[in-house]
Amino acid sequence: MKVLAEEKMQNFFKGDDEMAQRLGRRSALRPGSLPTFGAAEIIGQVVSAAHEGELQFAWAVGRARCARLRFLSCVRRPFERAGRSIMRLAPLVAIVALLLAPTGLQAVTLTTTQTLTADISPEGGLFSFPNTVTLANAGTTLTNFTGSLSVQYRERTTQSTGGGSITVKATADFTPTGGPSVVSPLSTGDALTYTCSGPTLGTNCSGTQTVSTSTATNVVTFSASQCTGGGGSCSSSSPNAVTVNFTLTDDPKYHTGSYSATLTFTISAS
Repeated sequence: MKVLAEEKMQNFFKGDDEMAQRLGRRSALRPGSLPTFGAAEIIGQVVSAAHEGELQFAWAVGRARCARLRFLSCVRRPFERAGRSIMRLAPLVAIVALLLAPTGLQAVTLTTTQTLTADISPEGGLFSFPNTVTLANAGTTLTNFTGSLSVQYRERTTQSTGGGSITVKATADFTPTGGPSVVSPLSTGDALTYTCSGPTLGTNCSGTQTVSTSTATNVVTFSASQCTGGGGSCSSSSPNAVTVNFTLTDDPKYHTGSYSATLTFTISAS
């Protein structure tokens, strides 16, 4: 094979084909055109690697032929061959792409269920209390002091067996001393009393109630299955309200001055 390659290369340099000679000159294979390596050294290298020599020869001959057939046709042919190869491979590429497509593109529907639970308990709440209630008389001598308080509330009692109430208790007696008193009135009959009117849910207190520091007294009573708002079995208003009307005796023994006491309202539901 080495001898055959050497003969082909010698024919290339010695041939009378003008294009082969031109390509040989362009390839700088003549000894005079290489300052460092001569033509003999190049041929020797090609001979030492026969397959490389054959490739160089085939390339040179191909270039010569392309020159005869015009340059554009030689340039176009490799692209045409590459295009045909791509067209032959296109179906295979499409099949591989479909096989490698991610499975996530498939439609998947999952369902699950969750049970929710809620424990509804009886409840009651008080709302919109003013900071103070002022008791005053009508200006007539030794007329009782009076004042009203609107208590707003919401309530829900258990069906059939539930109930509830709103109560009031004096948690601090009048101060300073020398004036009215819940615990130690100056005269028999001196007292802080109240009546109830107009509850929109429940039953108001009965008659006149006396405020005490030891016992909570009733304002509104609730029965089973009562609730605030929504209509039907519940009240039509929300929140509900009741009016508490207070009366304080005006005893001539009271010292002049300003006196105050603290009342605590409590709502319950069961």
